[in-house]
Amino acid sequence: METHDFFLYLLIILLAARVFAELAVRMQAPSVIGELFAGVVLGPSLFGWVEPVEAIKLMAEIGIILLLFEVGLGTDVKRLVRSGLKSFVVAIAGFILPLLLGFALSYWLFGLSLLVSLFIGGTLTATSIGITVRVLTDLKRQQAPEGQIVLGAAVLDDVLGVVLLALLYEFSVGGGASLLSAGKVLLFVVAFFVLAPIAAKLISLIIRRFDAVSEIPGLLPTTIVALVLFFAWLANALGAPELLGGFAAGLALSRRFFLPLGIALRRDEDFACRIENQMKPIVYLFTPIFFVYVGLSLNLREIDWSSPFIWGFSLSLLTVAVIGKLVGAFLIKEPWAARWIIGVAMIPRGEVGLIFAELGRVSNIFNNEIYAGMVIVIALTTLLPPFIMKWFYAHYADHLQPIHEQRRDE
Repeated sequence: METHDFFLYLLIILLAARVFAELAVRMQAPSVIGELFAGVVLGPSLFGWVEPVEAIKLMAEIGIILLLFEVGLGTDVKRLVRSGLKSFVVAIAGFILPLLLGFALSYWLFGLSLLVSLFIGGTLTATSIGITVRVLTDLKRQQAPEGQIVLGAAVLDDVLGVVLLALLYEFSVGGGASLLSAGKVLLFVVAFFVLAPIAAKLISLIIRRFDAVSEIPGLLPTTIVALVLFFAWLANALGAPELLGGFAAGLALSRRFFLPLGIALRRDEDFACRIENQMKPIVYLFTPIFFVYVGLSLNLREIDWSSPFIWGFSLSLLTVAVIGKLVGAFLIKEPWAARWIIGVAMIPRGEVGLIFAELGRVSNIFNNEIYAGMVIVIALTTLLPPFIMKWFYAHYADHLQPIHEQRRDE
């Protein structure tokens, strides 16, 4: 396309993403819903003003990598350890149940292929820690017992989700699921997560040294973006999706990350904070492009809305997506109100779910109808839980007292 046309496309995408995100937040909805809706409005589903051209796709892929970098940067592994067994139970049940139920529903009820069914089940495992944290913070419940359980479980869900994404990527590239492919990816993931923090630490020492003597502003974001892109390239070279490299880079540079088995690297809190603060504007510039691109890639006009498949498919998966997360919360020993709020807080799929769905689409595993159904499910699971959580806290906050405190009061 012509350069001036690309500039116009980019201008429209950035402004529309911001306007619709602001409107969504004012309506008490997550900003990602507004950005997704901006793509639907601009794309072939409604006005058809912007096409998902290759240049926009490349910028969206940078947005995915930086988004996963931000998720990794915000991952608090120590929080997961502190929150203990309850977070582990909630996370594992909330990961396995949607995966199995989504796969079974797609494979046996709707007669979809093995790989498509695996992708659908994988998409339903995601939990958006960003949306969950934002709602808990707004309600001032992030430090409450149920808030700590949710945040610990969401951290583990993120890690498991990225590993599953790497597996599904390998299956999509290899043309099908196999134990050999799965073993290769799992071996790579383990090696990558052990070596990446060491490599990132060494590189960060060099970056810090140059940053201290550099007289030109902007060295830190430039070198960190270069590091993220290098990790993304390395991940692809080793047979995993590029976004796994972005996640690993963020995790390695996080001031809240430590190596397994008690081997810890010293952290410079101030340096890690500066990385986070200086990277945010770049992340905030590129990630909306990804969410708008998802909306642009969706053509709702091509879907036969009178077909019982799209309604049955979407409603069935929505039910599975909700139940799969709620069951995990009811397996732990907490007051009934706390279990409800933990389950609801784990439901939002948000940006992580959209990354799964987009990978399925670009790999030609999801056709337009299945892709649309998945986006509908992700949008509803992202949009509704914040409203339910706010209503629940307004009416049942007094019932959230932990069991051991109730017994002590008695």
